[in-house]
Amino acid sequence: MKTTFSLFSLICLISVSSFISAQTSNMELPIYDKEDLNLRNVDTIPDFESKINKLKISGVIYKSDGVTPAKDVILYVQQPDENGDFELIEENDKRYVNHRGWVKTDADGRYTFYTFVPGGDRRYNQLQQLYPIVKEPSKDAYEVETFLFDEDPLLTKTCRKRMAKKGDPTRILKLITEEGMLVAQRDIVLKADS
Repeated sequence: MKTTFSLFSLICLISVSSFISAQTSNMELPIYDKEDLNLRNVDTIPDFESKINKLKISGVIYKSDGVTPAKDVILYVQQPDENGDFELIEENDKRYVNHRGWVKTDADGRYTFYTFVPGGDRRYNQLQQLYPIVKEPSKDAYEVETFLFDEDPLLTKTCRKRMAKKGDPTRILKLITEEGMLVAQRDIVLKADS
């Protein structure tokens, strides 16, 4: 009986510590680096003005039904520079990616980022990507599939076929030029409650 109780206690302790660990690691996501009090539905990534391939990404975030616009959802995006390298900054004893931004969807679920086309790290055959994280009101943040670029030479036919079968092919941004700027549309459907 004493062995059973000890085993039960050990299992409970491990379960609680892994739950606390998961909660702590979730709070370390970079989306939490900024308070959402003053967020708007439009943001500009640092260095936007100095970049050649300026990019405007707009879209609507929908609830899990894929139809209802999701209001007050925070979308965080970080990206490498045009060479595919993540420029890191250190401030207040914390390191973070310089090219990042936050938006909060409006009543219609709309958002816009002004950024630039990132490079892919060719040393490691990395695609050109933007790394998004979403946070719904009263829920934990989670990562969304990266945004990819249709013109990326590393985005092969095989990759596209695999994505069509198992992933979300709408994550591939098709860029058009409007008034001298590249423009893309990327709608996001939030995941259903577990």
